[in-house]
Amino acid sequence: MATVCQLWRPDRGRWLKVYGIVVVLFMDLVSQCANAYLSSPSFGQEPPFTRDAQHGAVITSPVVPAAASVSPADEEVYTSTCPSGGLCSRLPAECINCNYQHNCTYGKAASFTCKPKKGVHCVGHSGQQQTNFTLSITCQFCWQLDPSQYRCSNATNCMTVSCPRKRYNATCDVLDHVHCLGKRRFLKRLYCNWTGGYKWSTALALSITLGGFGADRFYLGQWREGLGKLFSFGGLGIWTLIDVLLIGVGYVGPADGSLFI
Repeated sequence: MATVCQLWRPDRGRWLKVYGIVVVLFMDLVSQCANAYLSSPSFGQEPPFTRDAQHGAVITSPVVPAAASVSPADEEVYTSTCPSGGLCSRLPAECINCNYQHNCTYGKAASFTCKPKKGVHCVGHSGQQQTNFTLSITCQFCWQLDPSQYRCSNATNCMTVSCPRKRYNATCDVLDHVHCLGKRRFLKRLYCNWTGGYKWSTALALSITLGGFGADRFYLGQWREGLGKLFSFGGLGIWTLIDVLLIGVGYVGPADGSLFI
């Protein structure tokens, strides 16, 4: 037993020494890292971006005063189109600001308080300059106006002779002198009723006089048929007589599908 103890104890002491050396080296490394961190100049101070975030706003939108809400360029645009010195009630809609209320009775006359825009001068019925005036209009939205009070864009690819009649999406703008509620530019679905400027009387007169040379077909934009009539001398007169009847009853029209005027 004593011999076994003598053989085991030296091995045990050697492993303890190795373990102790490893522990000492590790503790020394930890102490060096701690000293380096504590001695650094940034220890105990806040990062620059943190201080900036606490003591000031990063990005702020500039506050524009109410008086500067209209840029000089925009003011120049509408003042050049707005009459000066006229009646306030006759000013175009783009020259005034009105406090429109939508609680009026539809189709009835309603009065609203308005004032001319900055740089626009107008007078009342007494001849004195006014900064506020009352405007009386019919209570209705702009898209409810009569078609004669706004202008809409035309679709040149909309067929007018189709059945059922086709519609197209048009962008409409209210006339300057017309006042209404809501947006002055709106969308509306309209029937294809545009015209290319072709006259029925002109087409019929060309068909009677020069139809044998295809003048009527050339006028209507049907150049293939016009060439056919030209080189066949109006189909020896038969085609000419048929075209007179077809144009007279309105069966043959412009090649783009528009209506006669």
